[in-house]
Amino acid sequence: MGQTYYLKTPLRDEDVKKLRAGDIVFLNGVVYTARDAAHKRLVDLISAGEKLPFDLNGAVVYFVGPTPPKPGEPIGSAGPTTSYRMDSYSPTLISHGLRGMIGKGERSREVIDSCMKYGAVYFGATGGAGALLGKKIKSSEIIAYPELGPEAIRRIEVEDFPVTVINDVLGDDLYQRGRAEYEIK
Repeated sequence: MGQTYYLKTPLRDEDVKKLRAGDIVFLNGVVYTARDAAHKRLVDLISAGEKLPFDLNGAVVYFVGPTPPKPGEPIGSAGPTTSYRMDSYSPTLISHGLRGMIGKGERSREVIDSCMKYGAVYFGATGGAGALLGKKIKSSEIIAYPELGPEAIRRIEVEDFPVTVINDVLGDDLYQRGRAEYEIK
């Protein structure tokens, strides 16, 4: 079991560098939502030298397509999306300042290498707990690509949003470490 941290976004380099695979983190502040369609558009904007809809420096992106909110609530169920669909886009975003990603499932070697090179982390959120995770989101506003529906980019404010460090800046992988502990020798 790792350490427990309460961190505010945007993430600072010194915060990211101290995190290790297995640490528990409670995030507070602004997080942006984006899935594969939005990631493609962000990378296309970078390639074209155009302005992005939010500042990537220190940003955390949550791979989620939330459900519509119930009356009086800022967001509906907000469970993590499988992350490998963002693997072809994440290295570009990391190289331009993205410091945290939240999702579920393993990441490619290229993403892990980018985390090591530029100082970023991949956080896992608990799949199947979308309704509970949605309760940690205090506000939600679509800031780009409303035509994408649930995949639009949102600016959400989170309070004590629980995540686990899966991949850290040293290249450690909690999934691989966990598997190794239970493999038959």
